[in-house]
Amino acid sequence: MSRTLAHGAALLALSLVAAHAQAADKAAGQAKHEAVCAACHGKDANTPIDPSYPKLAGQHRDFLERALADYKSGARKNAIMAGQAQPLSKAEIANLAAYYESLPGSLRAKR
Repeated sequence: MSRTLAHGAALLALSLVAAHAQAADKAAGQAKHEAVCAACHGKDANTPIDPSYPKLAGQHRDFLERALADYKSGARKNAIMAGQAQPLSKAEIANLAAYYESLPGSLRAKR
């Protein structure tokens, strides 16, 4: 592959990622969190009501989007989360993931 073609492909990929990241609405994600998710995952998304429930604050957006999509499709099994994820639209999943990624969290792994 020529260098010019490789650079063009890289720029295209970065622009698609940037467009996806900008499309999410963190305020809408926060509103959905407060209305639904905070009951189990905690108001700050870092102090769940049960230690077996995950801390969501600071998790990577792509991980959260994939997890919610997998709960929704049934690829990932959890009776509670399947029921919670089922009615979520792709936009709501993106909004929640963007909101959680923006929060300070104690579990974030460095990439």
